[in-house]
Amino acid sequence: MALSEQELIRRENLQKIIDLGINPYPSSEYSITHSSAEILDNYTEEKKDQFAEISIAGRLMMKRIMGKASFAELQDSAGRMQIYVNRDEICSGEDKALYNTVFKKLLDIGDFIGVKGHTFTTQTGHTTLHVTELTVLSKSLKPLPIVKTDADGKVHDAVTDPEFRYRQRYADLVVNPGVKETFVKRSKMYTSMRSFLNEKGYIEVETPILQPIYGGAAARPFKTHHNTHDRDLYLRIANELYLKRLVVGGFDGVYEFSKDFRNEGMSRFHNPEFTQIELYVAYKDYEWMMNLVEEMIEKVAVDVTGSTVVKVGDNDINFKRPWKRYTMYGAIEEFTGVDISEMDEAQMRDAAKEMKVSLDPTMARGKIIDEIFGEKCEPHLIQPTFITDYPIEMSPLAKKHRTKEGLVERFEAICNGKEISNAFSELNDPIDQRERFQAQLELGKRGDDEAMVLDEDFLRALEYGMPPTAGVGIGMDRLAMIMTNSNSIQDVLFFPQMKPEGHTEEKLEA
Repeated sequence: MALSEQELIRRENLQKIIDLGINPYPSSEYSITHSSAEILDNYTEEKKDQFAEISIAGRLMMKRIMGKASFAELQDSAGRMQIYVNRDEICSGEDKALYNTVFKKLLDIGDFIGVKGHTFTTQTGHTTLHVTELTVLSKSLKPLPIVKTDADGKVHDAVTDPEFRYRQRYADLVVNPGVKETFVKRSKMYTSMRSFLNEKGYIEVETPILQPIYGGAAARPFKTHHNTHDRDLYLRIANELYLKRLVVGGFDGVYEFSKDFRNEGMSRFHNPEFTQIELYVAYKDYEWMMNLVEEMIEKVAVDVTGSTVVKVGDNDINFKRPWKRYTMYGAIEEFTGVDISEMDEAQMRDAAKEMKVSLDPTMARGKIIDEIFGEKCEPHLIQPTFITDYPIEMSPLAKKHRTKEGLVERFEAICNGKEISNAFSELNDPIDQRERFQAQLELGKRGDDEAMVLDEDFLRALEYGMPPTAGVGIGMDRLAMIMTNSNSIQDVLFFPQMKPEGHTEEKLEA
């Protein structure tokens, strides 16, 4: 690939620095005493003795050369601050090349430097580091996009191109420092959930990502091959069946933050590689799990945002318990005016047509209900809402409802128009489970490429006996979108899946 003019100049500057006997990529440790935020937040004239001998390091983001002295801005992981560089301070001897040649001419925006000195306040009121020692730490060979900030801190020419931002996240984080806060909040979500579940005595575990049989969800898998065993394996679409094996083995409460993979379309709500937390607790049911999910996500909202009310677009979403609840059939009747609970498959197809819901011929009764709900109900569910009591055709891993024929004990939590969690009273009857798997095989024969496959080892585990169990999966990426007020799943993933470079259009499904 041909280098741009700026890239060629930077390589020339690199060689000139080397020719001066300066290592542009030193290997020795650079001692840092403060971050920029620690200095800016705590420095006062009364405390200047505490900031008399300090060192910071980061990227050079701006230079204002003024003869023998210059101002510049340094950006580290905590923010950006002003530095003052005087030629005679950093070059005490006769050789002034470090200032006259290196700093003024050869250091470029984006280069890493370390500086030592003392802090003072300029006549214009800016807290500034007076540099007495400057070290080149890393030469940048590719120019960053230029973002301008005025005296009031208002950003101009912000880098918003998603092709650049998602593909070159490393540069996006540099030129759009606010992006980092999204991922800090995402990390706080994990910390909040872990502390909540650990305090209840549940155990965090790990289960296989490469699986001989994919299961635990209705989805198409990614397939690979194990050379030594000469067998095909699949990237997991869920970790449910392995976690339930652990409940069979005697763990009363297990959870896992899992990377899962589904070989499906992409949109602003879908990435083929995603993260969810799954939790299974013995001797509980889906009603108990609903209460736990409410309690945990309310805590997450407070821990991450400081409030139970989270701003998402134009909506104020309130996670304060209790959340609204509908049954699946009740929600459809509420938002369409049609009661489909007693309809057979043919009648449901006619009802869907009347509602202008598109179906394909492979869809059986469960998929038809799911399509109607997804199109006619989900968009209206902005505040956190539980949808309960699903038709049995939609839930091959959930226990039959204790009082309602044809339904299972399942709930989904819907928020901002999208599912964020899915939970069951887990099916622990091995005979019923085998029949459900066989029904899924028949759906596969009809052309449903998301139908589940039969897992004999999981059935064997159930035959040893699994206690009554409640299980839940929560989508961490979608929850992160809500907690950070992000419009796209790509905004909450450091490195989202992208088309091969050169495809300038990232056409994502709506």
